Amino acid sequence: MRYQKLNNLLGWFCFAIATITYVLTLEPSVSFWDCGEFIACAFRLQVSHQPGYPLFAMLGKVFSLLSFGDNTKVPYFTNMGSALASGATIMFLFWTITALAKKLNAAKDELLTQAQTIKIMGAGLVGALAFAYTDTFWFSAVETIVFAWSSLCTAIVFWAILKWEANADEPGADKWLVFIAYVIGLSIGIHLLNLLTIPALVLVYYFRRNKTINTKNSLIAFGVSIVLLYFVQYVVRGYTINFAAHFDLFFVNTLGLGFGSGAIFFCLLLIGGLVLGIFYSIRNKKPILNLALLCVAFIYFG
Repeated sequence: MRYQKLNNLLGWFCFAIATITYVLTLEPSVSFWDCGEFIACAFRLQVSHQPGYPLFAMLGKVFSLLSFGDNTKVPYFTNMGSALASGATIMFLFWTITALAKKLNAAKDELLTQAQTIKIMGAGLVGALAFAYTDTFWFSAVETIVFAWSSLCTAIVFWAILKWEANADEPGADKWLVFIAYVIGLSIGIHLLNLLTIPALVLVYYFRRNKTINTKNSLIAFGVSIVLLYFVQYVVRGYTINFAAHFDLFFVNTLGLGFGSGAIFFCLLLIGGLVLGIFYSIRNKKPILNLALLCVAFIYFG
């Protein structure tokens, strides 16, 4: 059996094992902490405690519809969403472990022996299924809480950076980086934990793109990763909304225009700036700038 096919099948096997476990041990109703608030906010599409978790509420709403009008079953089905997300997290963790184990066992284009394949798949199975039964992760997998969906975003992002790393020299490989930016943008609507992957992502990019690696440049790369983390956390997530609010205050209180007019104007400025920047990077053949602007745009899309 080809390596890739076996890798895919065992990844889905881990998903099945983890998901079946979580569904069989699912909380039948409400756990007595934030879960009740999250279930109520998802059911009515209301705003949870800060920062609000909008995407999480929408996902919870989708699963709540499976109750088909029986409100007593809403908690069970929103809990089911966490179980499926956690099962998918285990699947992506398996693929992440096998990707790392393969790098340790063989060169990129080297054919794997049967013994090497067994070691790689065994590492993935042991690591993924061991994590599936850890206390904290199992708890979040059976109740309506943001950590299950946030863990899925984190697992997808790190799996994607390894996919990029394996294909970085091929044309179009940077699509994985744009995909990562989009998932990070989506994850902000679930939980901010996913932003902590940014330093790791930057270091993977640095070590893959640079041939001469030393301590000084590695520390500089780590410093850049912290700056990027600050940029996404405070500029994209925070100051974008802050500036939109101040624009709206000026347009309404000073210019006498309608509510929302200032925010709309600011959004148009932001979109226009990104579009012009992308066109400029294409016309002047600046691939790094183009990639950076595309990633920022897709974080905003998310």
